[in-house]
Amino acid sequence: MGVVNVTPDSFSDGGRYLDADAAIAHARRLVDEGADIVDVGGESSRPGAAPVPAARELERIAPVLEALAGGAVPVSVDTAKPEVMREAIGLGASMINDINALRAPGAPAAVAGADVAVCLMHMRGEPRTMQEAPRYADVVGEVCSFLAERAAAAVAAGIAPDRIVIDPGFGFGKTVAHNRALLRSLDALAALGYPVLAGLSRKSTLGRITGRPAGERLAASVAAALLAVERGARILRVHDVAGTRDALKVLEWVMGDG
Repeated sequence: MGVVNVTPDSFSDGGRYLDADAAIAHARRLVDEGADIVDVGGESSRPGAAPVPAARELERIAPVLEALAGGAVPVSVDTAKPEVMREAIGLGASMINDINALRAPGAPAAVAGADVAVCLMHMRGEPRTMQEAPRYADVVGEVCSFLAERAAAAVAAGIAPDRIVIDPGFGFGKTVAHNRALLRSLDALAALGYPVLAGLSRKSTLGRITGRPAGERLAASVAAALLAVERGARILRVHDVAGTRDALKVLEWVMGDG
C-alpha cells in the first residue's frame, strides 16, 4: 500500500503532494514501482495534528480520487469521517482506512452499504493528544481485544468479515516499547483471523532507534516491513514502494521452494 498524503502537515512529506496534480503523479509513480493499493489521505494523523473540516478534506482528495479510481490498482481513502467515507466511495474508493476503527457515529453504516473493504486501526486517544504518556497494562492483549471487538461490531453492522483488515496502529498512542511489543507479537493479531496491515514506514520509533530524520529512514522502514511480514502482516503501508518491493522479493526467494 503506497502512501499519498494530500496534506500540508504530514510528518514525513507534508506539503509535497498538496497540489492535486503532484499527488496524482506521485500515486501513479507508486503504482509503477509496484504498489498494489494506493492510500490517499487529506488529513494528517501525525502526533499533535489538529483536525481538518470534512469539506477541506474532501476538497483535497476528490480530484485525486477522480483521477485514480478505476485505474490499475484499488484506491484506499484514509479518513475517519463518515461524510468523507460516503463521498469517497461514491468517487470510486475501494477501501476505507479508518484510524478510528468506525467509532464515529454513522461510520459503520457508511461502509456497510457499499461493497468496499475497511481497515480498522487501534488508536489510544486522538492524534492531537495520543502521544501524551500512553500507558497499557498489556499492550498486545489490549490491542487484540480492541480490534476483535471493533471487527465484531463491523460484522454486526453488516460488513462481511472478508472485507475487514486490522491494524495495530504503530505509533498511535504507543511508546517505542509498545511498538516493539506489538511488532514482536504481530502473529497474535493475525490469529484473530483478519489480514493485518502494518504501518511502520518512516515513523518516529525508527528515528529513535537509528537517530535519523524521517527522510532518511528507508533502510529502517524496509527492515521493519520485513519483520512485520515474517510475523504475519499481509499489507504493508509504506512511503517507499520500490525499495520495499525489492526486499520482499528477496524474502520470498529465501522462503520459497523454487
